[in-house]
Amino acid sequence: MSSFIIEGGHKLSGNIYPQGAKNEALQIICATLLTSERIEVHNIPDILDIRNLIHLLQKMGVKTKRLSGESYSFQADEMNIDYMYSEEYARKAASLRGSVLMVGPMLGRFGKAVLPQIGGDKIGRRRLDTHLIGFQALGAEFNHDVKHHICEMTASKLKGTYMLLDEASVTGTANIIMAAVLAEGITTIYNAACEPYIQQLSEMLNNMGAKISGIGSNLISIEGVRELHGTSHTVLPDMIEVGSFIGMAAMTGSEITIKNTAYNKLGIIPAAFRRLGIKLENREDDIYVPAQDKYQIETFMDGSIMTIADAPWPGLTPDLLSVLLVVATQAEGSVLIHQKMFESRLFFVDKLIDMGAQIILCDPHRATVIGHGRRQRLRCAKMVSPDIRAGIALLIAAMSATGTSRIDNIEQIDRGYQRIDERLNNLGACITRQDP
Repeated sequence: MSSFIIEGGHKLSGNIYPQGAKNEALQIICATLLTSERIEVHNIPDILDIRNLIHLLQKMGVKTKRLSGESYSFQADEMNIDYMYSEEYARKAASLRGSVLMVGPMLGRFGKAVLPQIGGDKIGRRRLDTHLIGFQALGAEFNHDVKHHICEMTASKLKGTYMLLDEASVTGTANIIMAAVLAEGITTIYNAACEPYIQQLSEMLNNMGAKISGIGSNLISIEGVRELHGTSHTVLPDMIEVGSFIGMAAMTGSEITIKNTAYNKLGIIPAAFRRLGIKLENREDDIYVPAQDKYQIETFMDGSIMTIADAPWPGLTPDLLSVLLVVATQAEGSVLIHQKMFESRLFFVDKLIDMGAQIILCDPHRATVIGHGRRQRLRCAKMVSPDIRAGIALLIAAMSATGTSRIDNIEQIDRGYQRIDERLNNLGACITRQDP
């Protein structure tokens, strides 16, 4: 288990480029299974989850080639489908939550897929009902092997249908779209997720010959086609990393410029940070964050406490609530953070309380933060990263704290953030990686 040793109190300065979007890249890489032709994908982040997914596809027989640091080619023309039924596949796929996105393409193109019991972040129950109900509506049949913790899905031919999703699941919507593009007839998905990453996936599939309409809305229509072709696709910058850098600048009182952010794809994210009193400027496609000695949380018009809550797009992504929470600890004023989707995601706040933050954990979904207003800096601490987003929030806290902190289990951070220690050290941070 690797660790970060963080010497707090260092200001950051300079330019930083966000990596490619992790959540989009997972979808796009799995979509390469839908054709036997060559696909090039650019701006792929070099992170643990992506490397593990590419390795899994290689074991499945997909020909992969690294064209440059962030560009790959994929060609799934000689697939080893039997590998899905091996113990090794079950073990590797179960350790990577993104592997669930292979099910839709495999069902759509080959009529069979295996879904192991999925692991990933320890942030509470993350059910797959939306995926499974969608596949079933398209005509897939299930065989649940309780002994080996796998679910085998088969379909002689998927057929288009109308479906109303029980929740606007991003991965569920992506998976169903990838299954439906090769189904017979028309599939209509209502209450579909409409995040930029879903838009990117849909546009890529259309470039491959799919017929998807309603892109960017919650009502998507897919006219099935017989086959798809090769294409080239560029992954968006990671909006979660953009938000993380804004939070780092605010917490450390630093002046930085975040380059090439795809600003018009960030939705409500800049406004959420402005509600905490953080100044930021949109300069063409960059975000400039000036150094601030203090920042004050807004209140609602009637004077009541500000509430920041996650919601399906174009609402605020839940992946940034951990960062917003830690940033609020050094603001002037109070805020209620309401995490609606994952019941265990706020449990990391006990580490912040140990560091001197004033936080009341109301229940698994809500935390009230009373900002210090920099009158009292956070103290250094020894911590363990429970998941990707809590991990980066703890790193931000440690960078602003007095003394030297330690974060163990940073493999969780590496799953979502590319060489984060090197990139932040280039801006002036003092982070040392310790490997076992």
